[in-house]
Amino acid sequence: MTVRRIVANLHALDPKAAQAFYGDLLGLDLAMDHGWIVTFASDRQASAQVSVASEGGSGTPVPQLSIEVDNVDDVYEKARTMGFAIIYDITDEPWGVRRFYVRDPFGTIVNILSHGGG
Repeated sequence: MTVRRIVANLHALDPKAAQAFYGDLLGLDLAMDHGWIVTFASDRQASAQVSVASEGGSGTPVPQLSIEVDNVDDVYEKARTMGFAIIYDITDEPWGVRRFYVRDPFGTIVNILSHGGG
């Protein structure tokens, strides 16, 4: 048996409200829209992962999603400009990532990061 992919499913009263965050901020493509569910995707392949944690590192809460981007500083500035709530400011962590936490429109804590700095 081989796991082929892992999909995060987030509850939202209005799934269309995800466009500003997952589409406009993060640049993901709308891959599926059935009205009651919308799926955003990237054309990049990544390994399937599930993390289980007692905290988010550096004493932060555990984020529900972690999204790696190529330039975290650009996404951070865009998130601030778009008015999304930054709940953990951009930080260089001792384990080699630069990251920040932001709330999506549904209250989900999202860890946006780049490995090896911005």
